[in-house]
Amino acid sequence: MVPAFIAELCGQQQYDERNFFLIAGPCVVESEELIMEVAYKVKGICNRLGIPYIFKASYRKANRTSANSFTGIGDETALQLVKKVGETYGLPTTSDIHAHDEAAPAAKYVDILQIPAFLCRQTDLLVAAAETGKVVNVKKGQFVSGDAMKFAVDKIQKAGNNKIILTERGNTFGYQDLVVDYRNIPIMQGHGVPVVMDCTHSLQQPNQTSGVTGGNPHLIGIIAKAAIATGADGLFIETHPNPAVAKSDGANMLRLDLLEDLLEKLVKLRKAVV
Repeated sequence: MVPAFIAELCGQQQYDERNFFLIAGPCVVESEELIMEVAYKVKGICNRLGIPYIFKASYRKANRTSANSFTGIGDETALQLVKKVGETYGLPTTSDIHAHDEAAPAAKYVDILQIPAFLCRQTDLLVAAAETGKVVNVKKGQFVSGDAMKFAVDKIQKAGNNKIILTERGNTFGYQDLVVDYRNIPIMQGHGVPVVMDCTHSLQQPNQTSGVTGGNPHLIGIIAKAAIATGADGLFIETHPNPAVAKSDGANMLRLDLLEDLLEKLVKLRKAVV
């Protein structure tokens, strides 16, 4: 079943309440044209398949390997564009924040505040996000177990907010790879919150000497299918019309024209396992 607070956010959409929900969009706001194109196409697919859809795009990328990496087009401009997507297509929206003083300003524009994996233990950030009253999606750190994420949940709840999502995105394996332990999905659901599988960042290959993170996007379908089979409540998929020219995380994103076929298969799988 779609979690109640997600159902409330997606209330304008027609969807199957037994389905998984989808958080999807480009890694970062590159331009208005890009995010409008992605939102329009993904919404159409999700409407047809009965999937509740949340649009995602980062207004700024603070965690970059190289100082030369693209970080954004300006916070205010990008946040306004994310809000415009939501208003134009009737979609809930999300973007990540990186410091406690970003929570309240970002909350004026988006419905879900996303906490990056590297910051999942940052108490002041979690509390500030919780105090906005928005849904808080905490990505499990690459260095954290599913069991330990109960402390992130506890911090947010003690700040008076029970609208919490936890996202699995793999664990560090050596210096340049990640592995997914699917036990973490039911373990984190045991904390009383819905759990999302990040199907793109779990395939990152960080710490490349080129200064640009690598990835294995051809395995996104495998990660997604295994997550649905394991009982994930939602999926997180970054997608772009042409990842080869994307300004951030192009090596991890699913090409937009491949998304529909994948989601069709995942909906069938969901029906088989629920």
